[in-house]
Amino acid sequence: MKSATTTKYHDIKPTRILFVCLGNICRSPTADGILHHLVELEGLQDIITIDSAGTYGGHAGELPDSRMRQHARKRGYELTHHSRRVISADFNRFDLLIAMDDHNFQDLTYLAPTIEGQKKIRRMTDFCSTMKTDHVPDPYYEGAAGFELVLDILEDACNGILKGIKEGRI
Repeated sequence: MKSATTTKYHDIKPTRILFVCLGNICRSPTADGILHHLVELEGLQDIITIDSAGTYGGHAGELPDSRMRQHARKRGYELTHHSRRVISADFNRFDLLIAMDDHNFQDLTYLAPTIEGQKKIRRMTDFCSTMKTDHVPDPYYEGAAGFELVLDILEDACNGILKGIKEGRI
């Protein structure tokens, strides 16, 4: 017997999302963790695939920044992703590659192996509905307020992404 959640969303097309920032230790793994949490609450983990990566590979294999994990944990998110670098195959594996800022957007555009791959790149803030910002700032050199701001922006945008998927706009 199918659950009510599965039945309710039977017409949602499978969607594969890759969040991208610079080092894959703050913003993109947090977006990954938040959207995973939201997707699980909706029972859509069999339909929506989520991952994250960085345009820089210097942190490969590392867990997210400990400060980011601490702030995320206070909001109920466990960040367990291990950092990795974006590879050209990601443009075939994912439907959307979502950049945290213009620099990440430009790097992804350069890395895209085809025009079709470039068309899959979006900005995280394109999905915000309440936060008014044009990028997700890197909190790495900021204090606690910087990590909290990033969480606020990412929660808003992830809710927008999930809404867009459920409404068939993404």
